[in-house]
Amino acid sequence: MTAPHSTDASNPALAYLQAAEGIVRHIRETQLDAIEDAAAICARTIAQDGLVHLFGTGHSRIPVEEMFPRHGSFPGFHPIVELSMTYHNPVVGANGQRQAMFIEHVEGLGKRILRNFVIEPPDSFIVFSNSGVNEVVVEVALEAKRRDLPVIVVVSKEHCLGSTPKHSSGQRLPDVADVVIDNGAPGGDAVVEVDGVEDPVGPASTLGYAAVVNALKCRVADRLADLGAPPTVLTSSYILGADASAERFEACYDEYRDRVRRAYGGRRSASSSAPESDHP
Repeated sequence: MTAPHSTDASNPALAYLQAAEGIVRHIRETQLDAIEDAAAICARTIAQDGLVHLFGTGHSRIPVEEMFPRHGSFPGFHPIVELSMTYHNPVVGANGQRQAMFIEHVEGLGKRILRNFVIEPPDSFIVFSNSGVNEVVVEVALEAKRRDLPVIVVVSKEHCLGSTPKHSSGQRLPDVADVVIDNGAPGGDAVVEVDGVEDPVGPASTLGYAAVVNALKCRVADRLADLGAPPTVLTSSYILGADASAERFEACYDEYRDRVRRAYGGRRSASSSAPESDHP
């Protein structure tokens, strides 16, 4: 069960933090087995020189970027983000929210997006969607399964299972997935009731996403180390010093380029510092 809405109207800021604690507790107490299963898939993919592809629309782009590239993250994950469904800054006018919210319901788009990539085993896929029912995200998951990839989904189980499927298959993301992780957000996402405000405020899914993604990332690193293939971690100059940190960034980005070239139709190079033809 997800964390309930907070009704501590005396201090809504504190109420949000209390709800946030509840969501992290929910993930810790109920989602570790699912995170473990997901980590096994991701570590196996990365150890075999595959890619863990990441996809989300709307604000579910945030966990995609939280996974990689970030300090404390490492190559092996491949972010796929469509600006047409994630570029929120204009709000109205050209590239506005109305268009973005319309596009994520267009069947056929998910398949067209993945047509741009060479995606095949030993790759795997993580799809992020708080509702888990919109057409594009479901279609991306279905297409990944069609290509024989294991699929991990991160959703609000409460919101998802309480929502009507929208894809013509009649499926929600959990129906397609090999592993389902709950981000702990309640149905409707917002968690704080404020006196004088009709509807709840303070969305929680981003916080839940971040907890899941970083717990998963840490366990994947642990599994890779156990396999004798410790990851090359993007590490801050605060830890390494400026020169060593800069060198590490170059090494990480070279490794990422080398890993991801296959997804764009190129071969993996013999040396990550020696680019080769982008043609297969």
